Amino acid sequence: MDLDDGFDELLAQISEPTSPKKQKLETEQPSTSKEIATKSSASKSHCVLVNQKQRGNPLLKFIVSVPWEFDDIVPDYEIGKTICILFLSVRYHNLNPDYINNRLKELGKKYDLRVLLLQIDLKDPHAALKNLTRICLLTDMTLMLAWSPEEAAKIIENYKIYENKPPDTIMEKIENDPHLKIVNALTSIKPVNKTDAMTLITRFGTLENIIKATENILADCPGFGATKARKLYKALHEPFLKAGIPAKEDPFDGDINLEDVEEAENKVNS
Repeated sequence: MDLDDGFDELLAQISEPTSPKKQKLETEQPSTSKEIATKSSASKSHCVLVNQKQRGNPLLKFIVSVPWEFDDIVPDYEIGKTICILFLSVRYHNLNPDYINNRLKELGKKYDLRVLLLQIDLKDPHAALKNLTRICLLTDMTLMLAWSPEEAAKIIENYKIYENKPPDTIMEKIENDPHLKIVNALTSIKPVNKTDAMTLITRFGTLENIIKATENILADCPGFGATKARKLYKALHEPFLKAGIPAKEDPFDGDINLEDVEEAENKVNS
């Protein structure tokens, strides 16, 4: 079967609406069964549920930060009731290109966040990545890459840890404290660490005084030496413009008259 034909069939099956007959059967289930299912799912919501097919996957021994257990689920990993993860390796995909299509048919449109966790285990994964990226875009999947079982396990753990956390917990923190801004600015210079930055602030008080200090004075600071002082001094006094780049000439520099203005305008318009 051609890969594109199989993929089109997959999209058709995923987008197929639920039949009225199937909806009726679902609504007619005994309430006791629903209550049992609710209690069972609630008791397992604290851990990552793992498909039985994942037995023997090396990444399982690296999931240590969150609890997990095997269960009869459609995806490979279930994070609560809204997040699911399908696991795949590049090597396995190259050997079995229809595997991911079949798994996606089984999954249908379930789960709000659907993740394809891809382990890169070949030196040249570009062709497989291109194909899988296309599949993920067309089936509303999030593609996550890992280069080892440890890294793959870490990704699964993080999805569980941040399952119920608000978005701002993983957003970049913008610090408005001037003290922290100076520390961050100084530590951006390669040999200077946070301890060095605190030493400089304590001794000189302001960034201006640090800049005015000579190499010898900087070298006398605790934790510094000639090499670190020289690199810090050079970074603080290095010109912003690269050498050899002349500043733009000002056509109106010095005494100007109407003829100079007209000449300058003609140069711009020519």
